[in-house]
Amino acid sequence: MNPAIQGLMTIVFGVGGCLAYFFLSNVVLDTFIFPAKGKNAGRNINRANMVRPWLFLFPALLVLGLYLAYPVFETLRLSLSARLPGGGYEFVGLDNYRQLLNESKFWEALRNNFLWLAVVPAASTAIGLLVAQLTDRISWGSAAKSLIFMPMAISFVGASVIFKLIYDTRPAALEQIGILNAIWLQFDGGIWSTITLKVVPAFIIVAFGIVCVWIAWLLVRPMIQKGSRPEGPFIKVVRVILAVLALLLAFKSVTGLISLLSATLAYGQPQTWLTVPFYNNFFLMVVLIWIQTGFAMVILSAALRGIPEETVEAAIVDGAGPFQIFFKIKVPQIMGTIVVVWTTITITVLKVFDIVFAMTNGQWETQVLANYMYDKLFRAFDWGVGSAAAMVIMLLVTPILVWNVYNARKEMR
Repeated sequence: MNPAIQGLMTIVFGVGGCLAYFFLSNVVLDTFIFPAKGKNAGRNINRANMVRPWLFLFPALLVLGLYLAYPVFETLRLSLSARLPGGGYEFVGLDNYRQLLNESKFWEALRNNFLWLAVVPAASTAIGLLVAQLTDRISWGSAAKSLIFMPMAISFVGASVIFKLIYDTRPAALEQIGILNAIWLQFDGGIWSTITLKVVPAFIIVAFGIVCVWIAWLLVRPMIQKGSRPEGPFIKVVRVILAVLALLLAFKSVTGLISLLSATLAYGQPQTWLTVPFYNNFFLMVVLIWIQTGFAMVILSAALRGIPEETVEAAIVDGAGPFQIFFKIKVPQIMGTIVVVWTTITITVLKVFDIVFAMTNGQWETQVLANYMYDKLFRAFDWGVGSAAAMVIMLLVTPILVWNVYNARKEMR
C-alpha cells in the first residue's frame, strides 16, 4: 500500500476512533449506566459527572500503562533474569548487576555521563541565558533568535553528520575539508599558538574547577550553616551526592590541566579529533550544546520578558549598573525557570545516544550509558546486563524528576 494512503488511513481511523470512543462511551454512560430519568435522575447525573472525566483519562492512562509502566516492570524482570540457550528465562537475582559493575566499559560510560552532566546543561543554559538577554537589546534580535533556534529542528543524527564533517581529517598533503583541521594547520608553534592552545584552555579548565568547588560549597553550606531552613533527609542526601560529584569534577579538572600543560602538540599535522581520549568527549558535547542552546534561549527569553519593569527601574534609580541589574535583579526572579531548563536538559543528557552512536559508537573512551545499553541488548544480545543498564539510567533520571516535582509544589505553595 502507498505510504501516503497508509498515513491518511491512520489519521482517519485514529481521529475517527477517538471521536467514536468519546461519543459512544458518553452515550452508554448517560443512557444505560446512569440514565438521567426516573426517581434517581439527580443522583445519576451527579454520578455520571463523577465518572465522565475518567472516560477521557482512560485512553491516556492505557497508553501510559502500556508504553511506560509495563516496560519499566518488564525491564526490571529482565534485569533479574538470564536467557537460557533453548529459550526461556532463569531468575538470577542481582548477578546481572554484579557483572555490570565488574565491566570497565560500564564505569567508563558512567564517568562520561557525569562529565556530560557537568558541562552540557551548564553551557547550554548559560549560553541560552546570555543570548536571550543580548538579543532582547538589539533591533534584529528576532532574526538572531530564529537562527539560534534553528538547530532544534535538526535531528541528533543530522547534527552529528554535520559536526562529523567539521571534525573530518584528511592526509596532510590534501586540502582539509574539516573546518577544525583547517584552523589547526594555521598554528605553527609560536607564541600565539601557545597562548591559544595552552594558556586559554588552561584558564578555562581552572575556571571550571573553581566553579565546581564553588557549587560544592553552595550545596553543603545550608547543611552546616547555623540558622538555615531545615530540610528533609532526601534533600540532604541529594546535596551530598551532588557536592561529591562537583568535587570529583574539580579534581578531574586538575588532572586535565596537568595533562594539557605537559602535552606535546603536533603542529602541522592534521588531527583525528574524535579519537583523542578525554577531549573527544567535549567535541561530542558541542553538538548537543549547539542544539539545546536554542531551547534554553526561547524559554529564558520568555521568562526575562515576564520580569516586572518596576523592579528594573527601581534598580536603575538606585544606581545599579547593567551587570548588577542582570545578576541581582533579573536572574533571581527567573531562577525557577533556569532550574526547569537546567533539569530538562539534564534529562536529555542522561539519555544521550544518537550523537555518540553516529560519531564514535562509544569507541576511544566516549562510551555513554545509553550506547552501552544498546551494545548489550542488540549487539551482544545480553538482555540481562542491557536491562540492568537501562535500570541504572532510570535510577539516575528519577531523582531529577523528583526534584522537578518538589520545586513545582514549592512554587505552588
